[in-house]
Amino acid sequence: MNQFEFTAVGVIESPYKQKFAIPRQPGLITEARGQLVLSPPFADDAIVRGIDSFSHLWLVFVFHETADKGWSPLVRPPRLGGNEKKGVFATRATFRPNPIGLSVVKLDGVERRGEQLVLKLSGIDLLDGTPVLDIKPYLPYADALPNAASGFADAAPQTDMTVSMSEQAIEFCRKQHALPDLQIFIEKVLKQDPRPPYKKQRQDTQSYGMNLYNFNIKWTVDGDHNHVTEIRIQQQDDAQMA
Repeated sequence: MNQFEFTAVGVIESPYKQKFAIPRQPGLITEARGQLVLSPPFADDAIVRGIDSFSHLWLVFVFHETADKGWSPLVRPPRLGGNEKKGVFATRATFRPNPIGLSVVKLDGVERRGEQLVLKLSGIDLLDGTPVLDIKPYLPYADALPNAASGFADAAPQTDMTVSMSEQAIEFCRKQHALPDLQIFIEKVLKQDPRPPYKKQRQDTQSYGMNLYNFNIKWTVDGDHNHVTEIRIQQQDDAQMA
């Protein structure tokens, strides 16, 4: 078998600081905004000439946090409740022979920051620090196939989860002027129900925490309802424990 070496062209800056809260697919949460930071020698204006005429891009990336865990021929897709096994090539699971992912994202702009070139993105499903190997424009006439069969993932995932927030959480979101969609973003993340499949069968009240941007968010789950109890700035000790 041939072996190849690749160099990352850039790194993702994302509000998702841990895998726990990331949606299963791109585009499910349009408020999920991030950036692809290109550094020299790929931070050349010529390399993105004409890219702003495309609304969406394909990103080829590395599952860098699971790359050292090996791969498995059979996996348990969360869509099937984690109870049924499918072949890894019949899924988008991270534990692949080559830890490579593919994601389509919305391009919101291009920005120069000194020696860095930044692609502003939204609708992302990428972990902070994800290495990107390549960028390709999304072509609707070739890439959007409305009559294609999609197996067990025939529609966007839906849940019956509802979300409420404490007064402290609502007020915290209101004060984040640089992130005017923060409350909506958090609500949409929780409506996706990021819990592991086996936890979704429990009937007791459960408590959880996650990090988005530099915020620590705590909430409880009671049946089909999420209640955000507290949001605060993430402290250094929290970052070390995450």
